[in-house]
Amino acid sequence: MDSARGVGGVVAGTVLVPMRFVWPYGGRSVYLSGSFTRWSELLQMSPVEGCPTVFQVIHSLAPGYHQYKFFVDGEWRHDEHQPYISGEYGIVNTVLLATDPNFIPVLPPDMVSGSNMDVDSETFRRVVRLTDGTLSELMPRISEVDILTSRQRIAAYLSMQTAYELLPESGKVVTLDVDLPVKQAFHILHEQGIPMAPLWDFSKGQFVGVLSVLDFILILRELGNHGSNMTEEELETHTISAWKEGKWTVFSRRFIHAGPYDNLKDIALKILQNGISTVPVIDSSSEDGSFPQLLHLASLSGILRCICRYFRNCSSSLPILQLPICAIPVGTWVPKIGESNRRHLAMLRPNASLTSALNLLVQDQVSSIPIVDDSDSLLDIYCRSDITALAKDRAYTRINIEEMTVHQALQLGQDAFNPNEARSQRCQMCLRTDSLHKVMDRLSKPGVRRLVIVEAGSKRVEGIVSLTDIFKYFLC
Repeated sequence: MDSARGVGGVVAGTVLVPMRFVWPYGGRSVYLSGSFTRWSELLQMSPVEGCPTVFQVIHSLAPGYHQYKFFVDGEWRHDEHQPYISGEYGIVNTVLLATDPNFIPVLPPDMVSGSNMDVDSETFRRVVRLTDGTLSELMPRISEVDILTSRQRIAAYLSMQTAYELLPESGKVVTLDVDLPVKQAFHILHEQGIPMAPLWDFSKGQFVGVLSVLDFILILRELGNHGSNMTEEELETHTISAWKEGKWTVFSRRFIHAGPYDNLKDIALKILQNGISTVPVIDSSSEDGSFPQLLHLASLSGILRCICRYFRNCSSSLPILQLPICAIPVGTWVPKIGESNRRHLAMLRPNASLTSALNLLVQDQVSSIPIVDDSDSLLDIYCRSDITALAKDRAYTRINIEEMTVHQALQLGQDAFNPNEARSQRCQMCLRTDSLHKVMDRLSKPGVRRLVIVEAGSKRVEGIVSLTDIFKYFLC
């Protein structure tokens, strides 16, 4: 910390000295608080011109002993390169300010332990959550009744809206004929940039199922199984129908669909209960004997957009939206030391084999896996839909999924997809202190299925929250 000498003012005969507080470690928003504000005020710090990662604020202090902390991107931090102590309220930086050589501050003998803090304990407890060191500054106090009411209002809204609310003014829906070769079908999924497509059986005059990227993953695993009778030639020549009727059962899942008059709550529950990403909305009510019409592919993302749109101007009726996601049971989190009751969060290093990634996607029944470095900082994310990159130029015939690394597979995807698509769009992140409202708004954006929860600054993965997590919390 740098200090500037000079008279900054006089309070009751005490000379106040301007002090420059510096946070040199970056961030989006940085604040200062300390014993000199009785921990009840956050002083905004400003970036230094020409040094966007360095923040500063000048505040006048009375001579004496002071304690302070920085509030960086929603988390309390201290500067390890400045004097600090560990006390009852966590680790705080300290400063001893003396402008008069005859001034001798009177410090209690237990100062080293940090138990002496010039602080209103109740105020500080409202500013810092002591149990895990995260933000509860201005934490809204919401009762269990308010939480229950919020969930009921969302469920009631969804019960009153039908699938027609999801239909866009214009658009296209891709349908695959069951007589298409499997290889060609996956080429279409890749070229159209879609994770699944309904299957149409012309001889039956009806939709009979869906083809998804999960099916391709299962097929590739069979191709990599040395004891399998499945061959690349079969993938090239056999039709979807042949695979459905053969001994390979990757397409035999029960066909789940909805009608245009089904309410959104029931559609969301169908998605959750069947572990699928979309539900085809089919109108079979024609009286002239014409074929059923595929109107739309309903997804949790589209349903969430309806929720956000409806409650945008009356969010006060949903107090739960003010809570940070770390304060509610939503998402999958990295277990803390000593915790054994949390679900394991699957993560992989870039040098892990593609086989291990595909196995995790299937066995853990997840749609994505964070790719992290040795410090568990987020590098990328591998999703189910990334597998379609192997369909381009029949790449699956030239690679060994046991030898190919996740990094190589992602690089192949970068080469295969639109080069104008920003890679950062894939790794959508949030902080544990972000409000549920902010998380829902981000998840409602097209193409966003999950947010990786990271630590501010380090990008260390702390958890992941998905569309499925949000709807399970509201409806299950």
